[in-house]
Amino acid sequence: MTASVVIAGPASWNSLVVLDRLPEPVPHMQFAEDSWETVGGTSAGKALSLTGLGRSTRLHALSAHDEPGERVRAALAAAGVDTLWGTGDVTERHLNLMTRAGARVSLYLSSPRATDGRDDARLLADMSRADALVLDLAAEPLRLLPQARSTGRPIWVDVHDYDGDADYHRPFLDAADAIFCNADRLPDPVAFLHSRVTAGASLAVCTLGAEGAVAVDGEHREHRVSAVPVEVVDTNGAGDAFFAGVLDARLDGADVDAALRAGARAASGVLRSRHLHPLLDAVLG
Repeated sequence: MTASVVIAGPASWNSLVVLDRLPEPVPHMQFAEDSWETVGGTSAGKALSLTGLGRSTRLHALSAHDEPGERVRAALAAAGVDTLWGTGDVTERHLNLMTRAGARVSLYLSSPRATDGRDDARLLADMSRADALVLDLAAEPLRLLPQARSTGRPIWVDVHDYDGDADYHRPFLDAADAIFCNADRLPDPVAFLHSRVTAGASLAVCTLGAEGAVAVDGEHREHRVSAVPVEVVDTNGAGDAFFAGVLDARLDGADVDAALRAGARAASGVLRSRHLHPLLDAVLG
């Protein structure tokens, strides 16, 4: 089956801990308000949201043959996500410390190195037939960037809390037709979006949390959307869902304003779940 969207990037097994406040950098003790384990990883989140929207999607992710890897693979399969698994030296794992207000510290417990490329032939064939490619921030997608560019397919990237200067993000930014980020560390998000359009992107989007999102299109026109009001259960995966909603709508021919509204609706659905997407609710409880 030809996938409309091919995503390369992280799928992880995460431990989530809810606290009344994020820990201060001094020795102390805190009691958790809640905790659970679930699937994580920005690429898994995007794949789940696109699958939930009915978009044909294939996720290329890495996992080791260990217990966390088995859990991730089983959960995504049960949720209906089409995957092409590469063999990682470890399975990615995170410990996320969070507050009810949405503040978060993500501790990376393990992260796989890039592979030797043994799955590249099939992956390149998948990418060459796709309508769009998503490459997320990780070692394997970084290795795959030249091959992705060689296909001529549109490349969408999510640089998350980029600060405007970090070198690691630069190859992803330079390859991207569409760029997403959040405003956490950018001194002037709108100026950054305009700079990426000037550099060649056709769309640049910055999410603003409860304030919605702002986008700049290829003609340097600015667009804004408000967040959909919702009772928040967990913020993990909301940005990935917003990204997926915008991408899905754009592939259906929607203009930027309609696509941003689709992204906001997609994010609101994920905010009601304690998993990356409601598709996992029946799988993981």
